[in-house]
Amino acid sequence: MLCYNGSISLETNKKLIVSREDMNISLEYYRIFYYVSMLGSFTQAAEKLCISQPAVSQVIKQMEKNLGSALFIRLPKGVKLTTEGEVLFSYIKKGYEYILLGESKFHKMLDLEQGEIRIGASDMTLQFYLLPILEEFHSKYPKIKVNVTNGPTPETLESLENGMIDFGVVSSPIEHGEGLKVREVRPIRDIFIASSRYQQLKGECLEYTELQRYPIICLEKNTSTRTYVNQFLLENQVVLEPEFELATSDMIVQFALRGLGIGQVVRDFAAKYIESGELVELEFKNKIPERQICVVKNEQAPCSKAAKSLLDMIP
Repeated sequence: MLCYNGSISLETNKKLIVSREDMNISLEYYRIFYYVSMLGSFTQAAEKLCISQPAVSQVIKQMEKNLGSALFIRLPKGVKLTTEGEVLFSYIKKGYEYILLGESKFHKMLDLEQGEIRIGASDMTLQFYLLPILEEFHSKYPKIKVNVTNGPTPETLESLENGMIDFGVVSSPIEHGEGLKVREVRPIRDIFIASSRYQQLKGECLEYTELQRYPIICLEKNTSTRTYVNQFLLENQVVLEPEFELATSDMIVQFALRGLGIGQVVRDFAAKYIESGELVELEFKNKIPERQICVVKNEQAPCSKAAKSLLDMIP
């Protein structure tokens, strides 16, 4: 809270006080009125506000002149509100204490004791990259609310450009307009997987054209994963017509485990099943090039201290 030293000058009074017809009095004057009313003393109010007692008296006199009525009854020890003053104070008290509450919440946000972060992330980036970072952040700042909007890369970028989230954690390829800053944080690789039903493919060095002979399981079209793999296959003169288009990579893995087709996923989703032997990673003469998990921030949008602190924790 601001602390004022010395008295309020007559020149300052002229700037703060307007005509009685407007009935518009400086907010600073109402602040002084609030403390005199709360403490019942000009002297104690002056000490609380770090100003002189004559300055407090001067302000109250000017308010009474502007309002056209006495606000306080002077007593041998302090003051008490008049009937009119009590009515005015009942409203000023609510308003000023609401301002103090807002100021308190503001400082709590700066001290990371309160606040909210809005993040956009896909299933993959959340599960295999962001989740342990969020766990660490929550342990350090338990009172900060973290709101994660789950969606594919194009949807997350749109939310970022519209100011609906503070930043996004997405996978490349990324098509975006000006103003977005992209930082690569972790490589990922797209693979094809199959169950024991496709045992004949295990250990073979395949051509991508051979995939056209089998049922394919992949993500829906509006995802960076589907876009990236389709573009790579097209460069190799291959166009796949999938039998199953699913919303999540976890479901692709489950469909593949049941032998419903050859699944296309980021390797992280199938890693434990490949290691256990339940699924096989198909080998091809040329692998799909790695792409990246990226943190994307809108440079034109302000970033809260809480969001900056989380971004600083992302390696």
